[in-house]
Amino acid sequence: MAVIHLTEANFEQEVLKSEIPVLVDFWAPWCGPCKMLSPIIDELAGEITHIKICKVNTDEADTIAMKYRVMSIPTLILFKNGEVSATSVGAKAKSEVLDFIKA
Repeated sequence: MAVIHLTEANFEQEVLKSEIPVLVDFWAPWCGPCKMLSPIIDELAGEITHIKICKVNTDEADTIAMKYRVMSIPTLILFKNGEVSATSVGAKAKSEVLDFIKA
């Protein structure tokens, strides 16, 4: 499954109404740690099918970032049943992201 790029128009449908858990990567193109995490997120999207993997460009969808109090990027938020289940801030190794998803 490919990474889904979220906007204010599709966030509710793709995340809040999703029947499966959703991992959302909050990032920005100018962010160095985000650039380190991005290939990991893309790789996981191709490997994992039981979780939807999405990205939010905080420069383009700042109202979503503000709603979920994203103060630093990259921030990963795991949603289950439309609710925040877990949050992780900072770049992570692939193994750490996998552990975060399992939590």
